[in-house]
Amino acid sequence: MPIDAPPWVADTVFYQVFPDRFAASGRVSKPGPLEPWDAPPTQAGYKGGDLLGLAERLDELVDLGISGLYLNPIFSATSNHRYNTYDYFEIDPLLGGDAAFRELLDAAHTRGIRVILDGVFNHSGRGFWPFQHLIEAGLASPYRDWFYLDGDVLDGQRGIDAYPVGWRDGSHVRTGYRAWWGIPSLPKLRVENPAVREFLFGVAEHWLRFGIDGWRLDVPEDIEDESFWPEFRARVRAINPEAYLVGEIWNEAPEWLRGDRFDAVMNYPLGIAILGFVGGSSIDADVIAAQSNYAHELVALDGPTFGATLERLMTVHDPSVTSVQFNLIGSHDTPRARTVMGGDAVALRLATVLQLTLPGTPSIYYGDELAMEGRADPDCRRAYPPSLDGAGPEAAPTRELVRALLAARRDHVALRRGEVRVVAASERAVAIGREADGRRALVAVNAGYQPVTLEVAGMSAAGLRALELPGVGVAAVLDGGMTLSLPAQSGLVLVDD
Repeated sequence: MPIDAPPWVADTVFYQVFPDRFAASGRVSKPGPLEPWDAPPTQAGYKGGDLLGLAERLDELVDLGISGLYLNPIFSATSNHRYNTYDYFEIDPLLGGDAAFRELLDAAHTRGIRVILDGVFNHSGRGFWPFQHLIEAGLASPYRDWFYLDGDVLDGQRGIDAYPVGWRDGSHVRTGYRAWWGIPSLPKLRVENPAVREFLFGVAEHWLRFGIDGWRLDVPEDIEDESFWPEFRARVRAINPEAYLVGEIWNEAPEWLRGDRFDAVMNYPLGIAILGFVGGSSIDADVIAAQSNYAHELVALDGPTFGATLERLMTVHDPSVTSVQFNLIGSHDTPRARTVMGGDAVALRLATVLQLTLPGTPSIYYGDELAMEGRADPDCRRAYPPSLDGAGPEAAPTRELVRALLAARRDHVALRRGEVRVVAASERAVAIGREADGRRALVAVNAGYQPVTLEVAGMSAAGLRALELPGVGVAAVLDGGMTLSLPAQSGLVLVDD
């Protein structure tokens, strides 16, 4: 099957926004009290961020170099994360409703920014109308086959219990229906039911017609019907042939990226490798222990091991897939990258150098460009600073580095496409050769606390010039272009003119 990833994606840089935490507009009225904006976030609390607040700050993102937005769920729901949808055809009123999204989408498109939404189609919220109908009408409900009911419920021996006592403290409970991870508020949808299937496809089509540019699909592996995602792709592409489809899959998944399901997955393996290399011995074991994937997969890597991992990851997929992989070093589901690496803002900047100079479409988690910190959920979902001036001493150098890297990525094709070769590596340093369309680049990072010298193999730095990298140590090229001198915690990006 041909791989037909949208051509615009490889040149796009996404910015992930958790809407309740980014910005609040005075034009969106709130129905009652909110959690203080600058207070530590809680699991259930609302800060009051909305879509008009985001629209009003779009020019800051344009200045940074952002060309895509990935929004965590924005449909009506009863949680700040909104992964428990109750109305798939309505933008949450707390976010400003449909009118606010219309304004945001139009403002983004006017600025050349694409927008993808989070699609939660494996499960709904407990407030979803068909599930509420089932709660009220029991087995008489015509929606009973929209969900997976236990046998004794179907036999009429017991009813469902959507609000069981004890589940929050870890006690085993029986709700009478399947739910995502057993959480009663997230009933699993029976997607093999033609009515459910058509409803979900209709949701995807509706928002594509509204003007979105694609979908990030939540927990797609949990949908057991193997025909669902190929049909989903066909229906989406019939509406918008250039819609981008990203699956939330945490592992290497070549079987999902063969042209029949997704264009990309969230490239956690690459992000974990970058954090393991740059973080090294500074990785905070207590921080990563609270995130299951990080606890099992994020380990310190030396330069040669990182280099080998990087080269392998670049060959797992067809090059046309690698060029649109969703590359990230943090998200709403992980501790902040800076916090993972012991709070070291320079380490964050070096990790960002690697993230933004490799093939794929990078995704910057809101606030990482300001060196925000945060442990696992909910702490990784802190409120974004109301003003860049009050964002802390590490914000300006980090933002300026991101801005410089995104400008370089835009201007130099070898920083966003093409070949990746590790041309030198030592215990705490690596140099990566890049080439695309006859253009060359070289990226080097010394993540260690001692200076190193790298002898470059198979590539000369002659004819390349160094970019200014704010906020990291200044490296140099020696001996006619074959030797790199890298001070402690430094980076070097060379490009041809």
